[in-house]
Amino acid sequence: MADSVLVNIRDVGPVLLERSARAKHLNISVKPFKGIRVAVPEGLSFKNAEIIARMQVDWLKTHLEQVRKFEAEHPVIPEVEIDPRKARDILVSRLAAIARKHGYTYSRVTVRNQKTRWGSCSSRNSISLNMKLTLLPDELRDFVILHELVHTRIKNHGKDFWAEMTRAEPRAKELDKRLNQYYLRML
Repeated sequence: MADSVLVNIRDVGPVLLERSARAKHLNISVKPFKGIRVAVPEGLSFKNAEIIARMQVDWLKTHLEQVRKFEAEHPVIPEVEIDPRKARDILVSRLAAIARKHGYTYSRVTVRNQKTRWGSCSSRNSISLNMKLTLLPDELRDFVILHELVHTRIKNHGKDFWAEMTRAEPRAKELDKRLNQYYLRML
């Protein structure tokens, strides 16, 4: 049995019907640069999933319009080959320098090719950075690194977090808005 089927829905375009062992219910999503995906749970046929998706044409058209507007306004990080060792050297070096400059400490660092986030900080202050940060302008790369370092002290995005960010980087809110203009392509 096929794991996925691509169907064309009039006025909407291609729709990927994909079997999902995790889905408990049929789930329709419209994502930038990816298109429409229907997660089809076990026990539901692709034919029935397609019928349900076709019943949602108005909803799909509305969301496709929003997604297309988003795609037009947001640059995509180019798909280029990144040398993992070089990216690690750059990011670990910047992390150490920024931590020293602002008096932060962390337990360890990992550099990965993440799909959904620029970086993260664990409860044990282990920082993970996305190697794609090396494709951003330097000030945005450093902003993300500082963001994760602030999380070593404040584990949420509340008022205290942003006060600490602004103390360390007065342009924090401006840089955050600029960072949001970049779409991290989900590979």
